[in-house]
Amino acid sequence: MAGTLRGALAARDIRLNKDSLKTEVEGLIEKVGSGIKITTIRVHYQLTIPKHRREEAARAVAVHEKGCPASQSVSPAIKVEWDAVYDEV
Repeated sequence: MAGTLRGALAARDIRLNKDSLKTEVEGLIEKVGSGIKITTIRVHYQLTIPKHRREEAARAVAVHEKGCPASQSVSPAIKVEWDAVYDEV
């Protein structure tokens, strides 16, 4: 998922170094019927981006949320939630 986001940002000429994108992922496991399953995956991005590029970065995140192959592969069986915070330098 993070690799796809890097590609969406690069398409907007927002290049990130290895420390510019941090990703935290949480899986919610719930009892369903007689078993358990992953019902939700929460993805939290922390991006360090150049000043005055927040709007473009936010658009890349929004496009990524809709078109990420990994999340499309698991939905609708697993809900994927996204959020991002931006640090402009």
